[in-house]
Amino acid sequence: MQVGLVGKPSSGKSTLFNALTLLDAAMASYPFTTIEPNKGIGFVRVDCVDKEFGKQCKPRTGYCENGTRYVPAEVIDVAGLVPGASEGRGKGNEFLSDLSHADVLIHVVDASGSTNEEGQLVPMGSHDPVKDVRFLEDEIDLWFAGVIAKNFKKFGKTPFEGKGALLKAMAACLSGIGGTERDCDLALDKAGLLNKKLQTWDENDIKAFATALRKVSKPMVIAANKIDLPGAEKNVERIRKEFPHLTVIGCSAIAELTLKRANKDGTLKYLPGSKDFTVLKDLNEAQQKGLEYIRKNVLEKFGSTGVQELLDKTVFDALGYIAVFPGGTKKLEDSQGRTLPDCFLMPPKSTALDFAFKLHTDFGNHFIRAVNVKNHLMIGKDHELQHRDVVEIIHGA
Repeated sequence: MQVGLVGKPSSGKSTLFNALTLLDAAMASYPFTTIEPNKGIGFVRVDCVDKEFGKQCKPRTGYCENGTRYVPAEVIDVAGLVPGASEGRGKGNEFLSDLSHADVLIHVVDASGSTNEEGQLVPMGSHDPVKDVRFLEDEIDLWFAGVIAKNFKKFGKTPFEGKGALLKAMAACLSGIGGTERDCDLALDKAGLLNKKLQTWDENDIKAFATALRKVSKPMVIAANKIDLPGAEKNVERIRKEFPHLTVIGCSAIAELTLKRANKDGTLKYLPGSKDFTVLKDLNEAQQKGLEYIRKNVLEKFGSTGVQELLDKTVFDALGYIAVFPGGTKKLEDSQGRTLPDCFLMPPKSTALDFAFKLHTDFGNHFIRAVNVKNHLMIGKDHELQHRDVVEIIHGA
Protein backbone atom coordinates (compact mmCIF):
# COMPACT_ATOMS: atom_id res chain seq x y z
CA MET A 1 0.00 0.00 0.00
CA GLN A 2 1.40 3.35 -1.03
CA VAL A 3 0.27 6.90 -0.25
CA GLY A 4 1.24 9.43 -2.92
CA LEU A 5 1.79 13.12 -2.14
CA VAL A 6 0.90 15.30 -5.10
CA GLY A 7 0.46 19.00 -5.77
CA LYS A 8 2.03 22.08 -7.28
CA PRO A 9 5.51 23.31 -6.31
CA SER A 10 5.88 25.30 -3.07
CA SER A 11 2.62 24.06 -1.59
CA GLY A 12 4.52 22.54 1.33
CA LYS A 13 4.43 19.05 -0.15
CA SER A 14 8.06 18.16 0.57
CA THR A 15 7.69 19.67 4.04
CA LEU A 16 4.70 17.40 4.63
CA PHE A 17 6.65 14.42 3.32
CA ASN A 18 9.46 15.17 5.76
CA ALA A 19 6.98 15.72 8.58
CA LEU A 20 5.42 12.33 7.90
CA THR A 21 8.67 10.43 7.41
CA LEU A 22 11.41 12.56 9.03
CA LEU A 23 13.49 12.24 5.87
CA ASP A 24 15.25 15.30 4.49
CA ALA A 25 13.82 15.83 1.02
CA ALA A 26 14.75 19.27 -0.27
CA MET A 27 12.32 21.90 0.97
CA ALA A 28 12.55 25.13 -1.00
CA SER A 29 9.91 27.48 -2.37
CA TYR A 30 10.68 27.14 -6.06
CA PRO A 31 9.47 24.78 -8.78
CA PHE A 32 10.86 21.25 -9.08
CA THR A 33 12.54 21.11 -5.68
CA THR A 34 12.19 17.34 -5.84
CA ILE A 35 14.10 15.89 -8.79
CA GLU A 36 13.58 12.21 -8.07
CA PRO A 37 10.61 10.67 -6.29
CA ASN A 38 11.22 10.29 -2.59
CA LYS A 39 9.96 7.28 -0.69
CA GLY A 40 9.69 7.05 3.05
CA ILE A 41 7.71 5.52 5.87
CA GLY A 42 4.97 7.30 7.78
CA PHE A 43 2.90 5.83 10.60
CA VAL A 44 -0.85 5.52 11.10
CA ARG A 45 -2.46 5.20 14.51
CA VAL A 46 -4.26 2.07 15.68
CA ASP A 47 -5.68 1.39 19.14
CA CYS A 48 -3.38 -1.41 20.25
CA VAL A 49 -4.98 -4.72 21.24
CA ASP A 50 -2.34 -5.63 23.82
CA LYS A 51 -4.32 -4.39 26.83
CA GLU A 52 -7.23 -6.64 25.86
CA PHE A 53 -4.91 -9.55 26.63
CA GLY A 54 -3.30 -7.97 29.69
CA LYS A 55 -0.01 -7.69 27.83
CA GLN A 56 2.51 -5.05 26.74
CA CYS A 57 3.29 -5.26 23.06
CA LYS A 58 6.78 -5.01 21.60
CA PRO A 59 6.52 -3.93 17.94
CA ARG A 60 9.06 -5.24 15.45
CA THR A 61 8.31 -2.27 13.18
CA GLY A 62 6.75 1.01 14.21
CA TYR A 63 6.17 1.71 17.88
CA CYS A 64 3.49 1.81 20.57
CA GLU A 65 2.95 4.56 23.11
CA ASN A 66 0.13 5.15 25.60
CA GLY A 67 -1.91 2.35 24.06
CA THR A 68 -1.60 3.70 20.52
CA ARG A 69 0.19 1.59 17.94
CA TYR A 70 1.97 3.50 15.16
CA VAL A 71 1.92 1.22 12.12
CA PRO A 72 4.20 1.78 9.07
CA ALA A 73 2.72 3.03 5.80
CA GLU A 74 4.75 3.82 2.68
CA VAL A 75 4.65 7.43 1.48
CA ILE A 76 5.99 8.79 -1.81
CA ASP A 77 6.65 12.44 -2.65
CA VAL A 78 6.86 13.34 -6.33
CA ALA A 79 7.99 16.68 -7.74
CA GLY A 80 5.41 19.46 -7.99
CA LEU A 81 2.98 19.48 -10.89
CA VAL A 82 1.96 22.50 -12.95
CA PRO A 83 -0.91 23.01 -15.43
CA GLY A 84 -0.19 21.14 -18.65
CA ALA A 85 1.55 18.27 -16.87
CA SER A 86 -0.61 15.75 -18.73
CA GLU A 87 0.96 17.05 -21.96
CA GLY A 88 4.48 16.68 -20.60
CA ARG A 89 4.95 20.25 -19.36
CA GLY A 90 7.16 20.54 -16.29
CA LYS A 91 8.17 16.88 -16.61
CA GLY A 92 4.56 16.16 -15.78
CA ASN A 93 4.29 12.79 -17.48
CA GLU A 94 7.34 11.51 -15.65
CA PHE A 95 5.99 12.54 -12.28
CA LEU A 96 2.45 11.38 -12.94
CA SER A 97 3.88 8.05 -14.04
CA ASP A 98 5.76 7.77 -10.75
CA LEU A 99 2.42 8.05 -8.98
CA SER A 100 0.63 5.58 -11.23
CA HIS A 101 0.74 2.78 -8.69
CA ALA A 102 -0.11 4.87 -5.64
CA ASP A 103 -3.22 3.49 -3.96
CA VAL A 104 -4.41 6.86 -2.69
CA LEU A 105 -3.38 10.49 -3.23
CA ILE A 106 -2.92 13.31 -0.76
CA HIS A 107 -3.19 16.60 -2.64
CA VAL A 108 -1.21 19.22 -0.74
CA VAL A 109 -2.78 22.64 -1.26
CA ASP A 110 -1.47 26.01 -0.08
CA ALA A 111 -4.58 27.10 1.82
CA SER A 112 -3.14 30.58 2.40
CA GLY A 113 -3.27 31.40 -1.32
CA SER A 114 0.32 32.70 -1.27
CA THR A 115 1.55 30.71 -4.29
CA ASN A 116 0.12 30.79 -7.81
CA GLU A 117 -0.62 27.85 -10.11
CA GLU A 118 3.06 27.68 -11.08
CA GLY A 119 4.17 27.51 -7.45
CA GLN A 120 5.59 31.04 -7.51
CA LEU A 121 5.23 33.28 -4.46
CA VAL A 122 2.48 35.90 -4.74
CA PRO A 123 0.87 38.25 -2.18
CA MET A 124 -0.83 36.20 0.52
CA GLY A 125 -4.47 35.51 -0.26
CA SER A 126 -4.22 36.59 -3.91
CA HIS A 127 -4.45 33.06 -5.34
CA ASP A 128 -7.57 30.91 -5.08
CA PRO A 129 -6.65 27.42 -3.76
CA VAL A 130 -9.95 26.06 -5.08
CA LYS A 131 -8.35 26.36 -8.52
CA ASP A 132 -5.48 24.14 -7.37
CA VAL A 133 -7.83 21.31 -6.41
CA ARG A 134 -9.64 21.55 -9.72
CA PHE A 135 -6.40 21.74 -11.68
CA LEU A 136 -5.03 18.51 -10.25
CA GLU A 137 -8.25 16.61 -10.85
CA ASP A 138 -8.29 17.94 -14.43
CA GLU A 139 -4.64 17.03 -15.06
CA ILE A 140 -5.07 13.47 -13.82
CA ASP A 141 -8.28 13.12 -15.84
CA LEU A 142 -6.48 14.32 -18.98
CA TRP A 143 -3.59 11.97 -18.28
CA PHE A 144 -5.95 9.02 -17.82
CA ALA A 145 -7.93 9.99 -20.92
CA GLY A 146 -4.73 10.12 -22.95
CA VAL A 147 -3.72 6.63 -21.85
CA ILE A 148 -7.23 5.31 -22.49
CA ALA A 149 -7.44 6.89 -25.94
CA LYS A 150 -3.99 5.57 -26.89
CA ASN A 151 -4.95 2.04 -25.89
CA PHE A 152 -8.51 2.29 -27.16
CA LYS A 153 -7.55 0.87 -30.56
CA LYS A 154 -6.25 -2.28 -28.88
CA PHE A 155 -9.64 -3.29 -27.57
CA GLY A 156 -12.18 -0.86 -29.03
CA LYS A 157 -12.69 -2.91 -32.19
CA THR A 158 -12.42 -6.33 -30.60
CA PRO A 159 -15.61 -8.31 -29.87
CA PHE A 160 -15.55 -9.74 -26.35
CA GLU A 161 -17.43 -12.75 -25.10
CA GLY A 162 -18.94 -11.52 -21.88
CA LYS A 163 -18.19 -8.75 -19.43
CA GLY A 164 -15.33 -10.65 -17.78
CA ALA A 165 -13.29 -10.80 -20.97
CA LEU A 166 -13.86 -7.10 -21.58
CA LEU A 167 -12.74 -6.11 -18.08
CA LYS A 168 -9.67 -8.32 -18.31
CA ALA A 169 -8.65 -6.69 -21.59
CA MET A 170 -9.28 -3.18 -20.28
CA ALA A 171 -7.31 -3.81 -17.09
CA ALA A 172 -4.38 -5.17 -19.11
CA CYS A 173 -4.31 -2.03 -21.25
CA LEU A 174 -4.65 0.30 -18.27
CA SER A 175 -2.28 -1.47 -15.88
CA GLY A 176 0.23 1.34 -16.39
CA ILE A 177 -2.02 3.73 -14.48
CA GLY A 178 -3.01 1.19 -11.87
CA GLY A 179 -6.37 0.20 -13.36
CA THR A 180 -7.63 -3.19 -12.15
CA GLU A 181 -10.58 -5.23 -13.39
CA ARG A 182 -12.58 -4.13 -10.34
CA ASP A 183 -11.66 -0.48 -10.94
CA CYS A 184 -12.71 -0.69 -14.58
CA ASP A 185 -16.01 -2.33 -13.65
CA LEU A 186 -16.83 0.35 -11.09
CA ALA A 187 -15.73 3.13 -13.44
CA LEU A 188 -17.93 1.83 -16.26
CA ASP A 189 -20.87 1.85 -13.87
CA LYS A 190 -20.13 5.34 -12.52
CA ALA A 191 -19.72 6.72 -16.04
CA GLY A 192 -22.98 5.12 -17.20
CA LEU A 193 -21.15 3.07 -19.83
CA LEU A 194 -21.83 -0.49 -18.68
CA ASN A 195 -24.31 -1.13 -21.46
CA LYS A 196 -22.63 0.91 -24.17
CA LYS A 197 -20.47 -0.94 -26.69
CA LEU A 198 -16.86 0.17 -26.85
CA GLN A 199 -17.13 0.55 -30.61
CA THR A 200 -19.62 3.39 -30.08
CA TRP A 201 -17.61 5.36 -27.50
CA ASP A 202 -16.85 8.97 -28.41
CA GLU A 203 -14.48 11.52 -26.88
CA ASN A 204 -16.98 12.46 -24.17
CA ASP A 205 -17.35 8.81 -23.17
CA ILE A 206 -13.58 8.46 -22.86
CA LYS A 207 -13.43 11.59 -20.68
CA ALA A 208 -16.30 10.36 -18.50
CA PHE A 209 -14.64 6.98 -18.06
CA ALA A 210 -11.29 8.64 -17.27
CA THR A 211 -12.86 10.77 -14.53
CA ALA A 212 -14.70 7.80 -13.06
CA LEU A 213 -11.56 5.65 -13.16
CA ARG A 214 -9.56 8.36 -11.41
CA LYS A 215 -12.11 8.59 -8.60
CA VAL A 216 -12.19 4.82 -8.17
CA SER A 217 -8.50 3.96 -8.56
CA LYS A 218 -6.94 7.10 -7.07
CA PRO A 219 -9.11 8.31 -4.17
CA MET A 220 -7.94 11.71 -3.01
CA VAL A 221 -7.70 13.57 0.29
CA ILE A 222 -6.94 17.29 0.45
CA ALA A 223 -4.19 18.48 2.81
CA ALA A 224 -5.08 22.16 3.27
CA ASN A 225 -1.61 23.22 4.35
CA LYS A 226 -0.44 26.45 6.04
CA ILE A 227 -3.67 26.51 8.03
CA ASP A 228 -2.16 28.97 10.53
CA LEU A 229 -1.67 31.74 7.96
CA PRO A 230 -4.18 34.60 7.43
CA GLY A 231 -7.18 33.68 5.31
CA ALA A 232 -6.43 29.96 5.29
CA GLU A 233 -9.41 28.92 7.43
CA LYS A 234 -11.88 30.63 5.11
CA ASN A 235 -10.24 29.01 2.12
CA VAL A 236 -10.51 25.57 3.74
CA GLU A 237 -14.25 26.06 4.16
CA ARG A 238 -14.52 27.17 0.53
CA ILE A 239 -12.67 24.06 -0.63
CA ARG A 240 -15.01 21.86 1.41
CA LYS A 241 -18.03 23.60 -0.08
CA GLU A 242 -16.75 23.33 -3.66
CA PHE A 243 -15.69 19.68 -3.31
CA PRO A 244 -18.13 18.00 -0.89
CA HIS A 245 -17.04 14.57 -2.17
CA LEU A 246 -13.49 15.09 -0.86
CA THR A 247 -12.11 14.86 2.66
CA VAL A 248 -10.33 18.13 3.47
CA ILE A 249 -7.94 18.28 6.45
CA GLY A 250 -6.44 21.57 7.59
CA CYS A 251 -2.83 21.14 8.63
CA SER A 252 0.51 22.80 9.30
CA ALA A 253 3.29 20.63 7.92
CA ILE A 254 6.04 22.94 9.14
CA ALA A 255 4.66 22.85 12.70
CA GLU A 256 4.58 19.05 12.69
CA LEU A 257 8.09 18.84 11.26
CA THR A 258 9.41 21.29 13.85
CA LEU A 259 7.86 19.35 16.72
CA LYS A 260 9.04 15.96 15.43
CA ARG A 261 12.60 17.16 14.97
CA ALA A 262 12.62 18.71 18.43
CA ASN A 263 11.25 15.48 19.86
CA LYS A 264 13.91 13.48 18.03
CA ASP A 265 16.79 15.55 19.41
CA GLY A 266 15.36 15.48 22.94
CA THR A 267 14.41 19.16 23.13
CA LEU A 268 10.81 18.28 23.90
CA LYS A 269 8.39 15.38 24.22
CA TYR A 270 5.82 15.23 21.45
CA LEU A 271 3.60 12.40 20.27
CA PRO A 272 2.26 12.78 16.70
CA GLY A 273 -1.38 13.83 16.76
CA SER A 274 -1.15 15.35 20.24
CA LYS A 275 -2.62 18.70 21.19
CA ASP A 276 0.46 19.81 23.16
CA PHE A 277 4.11 19.08 23.91
CA THR A 278 6.40 19.14 26.94
CA VAL A 279 9.68 21.08 26.85
CA LEU A 280 12.60 19.03 28.23
CA LYS A 281 15.58 21.35 27.66
CA ASP A 282 16.39 25.02 28.06
CA LEU A 283 15.39 27.00 24.98
CA ASN A 284 16.91 30.09 23.45
CA GLU A 285 14.69 33.06 22.68
CA ALA A 286 14.11 32.10 19.05
CA GLN A 287 13.13 28.56 20.01
CA GLN A 288 10.77 29.84 22.69
CA LYS A 289 9.05 32.17 20.23
CA GLY A 290 8.79 29.50 17.55
CA LEU A 291 7.32 26.87 19.84
CA GLU A 292 4.95 29.35 21.48
CA TYR A 293 3.69 30.33 18.04
CA ILE A 294 2.99 26.67 17.22
CA ARG A 295 1.27 26.11 20.55
CA LYS A 296 -0.95 29.20 20.28
CA ASN A 297 -1.69 29.38 16.55
CA VAL A 298 -1.81 25.70 15.67
CA LEU A 299 -2.24 23.30 18.60
CA GLU A 300 -4.55 25.36 20.82
CA LYS A 301 -6.53 26.67 17.87
CA PHE A 302 -6.98 23.46 15.88
CA GLY A 303 -6.33 20.70 18.43
CA SER A 304 -3.29 19.32 16.57
CA THR A 305 -1.11 20.06 13.56
CA GLY A 306 -3.53 17.98 11.48
CA VAL A 307 -0.74 15.93 9.91
CA GLN A 308 -1.33 12.69 11.82
CA GLU A 309 -5.09 12.96 11.34
CA LEU A 310 -4.45 13.46 7.63
CA LEU A 311 -2.54 10.21 7.20
CA ASP A 312 -4.95 8.27 9.44
CA LYS A 313 -8.00 9.37 7.47
CA THR A 314 -6.26 8.79 4.16
CA VAL A 315 -5.45 5.17 4.97
CA PHE A 316 -8.47 4.13 7.04
CA ASP A 317 -11.27 6.30 5.62
CA ALA A 318 -10.38 7.13 2.01
CA LEU A 319 -8.82 3.71 1.31
CA GLY A 320 -10.86 1.75 3.83
CA TYR A 321 -7.86 -0.26 5.01
CA ILE A 322 -7.91 -2.22 8.25
CA ALA A 323 -5.19 -3.20 10.71
CA VAL A 324 -4.83 -6.91 11.54
CA PHE A 325 -2.52 -8.48 14.13
CA PRO A 326 -1.11 -12.01 13.78
CA GLY A 327 -1.20 -13.96 17.03
CA GLY A 328 -1.94 -17.31 18.62
CA THR A 329 -4.52 -18.64 21.05
CA LYS A 330 -1.76 -20.18 23.18
CA LYS A 331 0.78 -17.38 22.94
CA LEU A 332 1.10 -13.92 21.47
CA GLU A 333 4.90 -13.91 21.37
CA ASP A 334 7.15 -14.65 18.42
CA SER A 335 10.26 -16.84 18.49
CA GLN A 336 12.26 -13.96 19.98
CA GLY A 337 9.79 -13.35 22.79
CA ARG A 338 8.26 -10.18 21.36
CA THR A 339 4.57 -9.77 22.22
CA LEU A 340 2.30 -8.94 19.27
CA PRO A 341 5.33 -7.87 17.23
CA ASP A 342 3.48 -7.28 13.97
CA CYS A 343 0.48 -5.36 12.72
CA PHE A 344 -0.42 -5.35 9.03
CA LEU A 345 -2.49 -2.93 6.99
CA MET A 346 -4.92 -4.85 4.78
CA PRO A 347 -7.26 -3.73 1.98
CA PRO A 348 -11.00 -3.57 2.67
CA LYS A 349 -12.84 -6.89 2.48
CA SER A 350 -9.64 -8.85 3.10
CA THR A 351 -10.27 -12.47 4.05
CA ALA A 352 -8.49 -14.89 6.35
CA LEU A 353 -6.88 -16.44 3.27
CA ASP A 354 -5.66 -13.03 2.10
CA PHE A 355 -4.08 -12.52 5.49
CA ALA A 356 -2.43 -15.94 5.33
CA PHE A 357 -0.79 -15.00 2.03
CA LYS A 358 0.24 -11.65 3.52
CA LEU A 359 2.13 -13.51 6.26
CA HIS A 360 3.75 -16.08 3.97
CA THR A 361 3.02 -17.65 0.60
CA ASP A 362 3.26 -21.13 2.12
CA PHE A 363 0.65 -20.21 4.75
CA GLY A 364 -1.76 -19.30 1.98
CA ASN A 365 -0.99 -22.27 -0.24
CA HIS A 366 -1.40 -24.71 2.66
CA PHE A 367 -4.19 -22.88 4.50
CA ILE A 368 -6.37 -25.12 6.69
CA ARG A 369 -8.31 -22.66 8.83
CA ALA A 370 -7.90 -19.54 10.95
CA VAL A 371 -8.81 -18.61 14.50
CA ASN A 372 -10.09 -15.33 15.89
CA VAL A 373 -7.72 -15.07 18.86
CA LYS A 374 -9.98 -12.68 20.78
CA ASN A 375 -12.89 -15.13 21.05
CA HIS A 376 -11.19 -18.39 19.97
CA LEU A 377 -13.75 -18.95 17.21
CA MET A 378 -12.71 -20.85 14.09
CA ILE A 379 -13.02 -18.90 10.84
CA GLY A 380 -12.84 -20.10 7.25
CA LYS A 381 -10.73 -18.86 4.38
CA ASP A 382 -13.49 -16.60 3.03
CA HIS A 383 -14.22 -14.95 6.37
CA GLU A 384 -13.97 -11.16 6.01
CA LEU A 385 -11.63 -9.67 8.59
CA GLN A 386 -12.40 -6.61 10.72
CA HIS A 387 -10.27 -3.72 11.94
CA ARG A 388 -8.08 -4.71 14.93
CA ASP A 389 -8.70 -8.45 14.55
CA VAL A 390 -6.07 -10.77 15.99
CA VAL A 391 -5.81 -13.85 13.79
CA GLU A 392 -4.00 -17.18 14.01
CA ILE A 393 -3.41 -19.06 10.76
CA ILE A 394 -3.47 -22.86 10.89
CA HIS A 395 -1.66 -24.32 7.89
CA GLY A 396 -0.21 -27.56 6.62
CA ALA A 397 3.37 -28.34 5.75
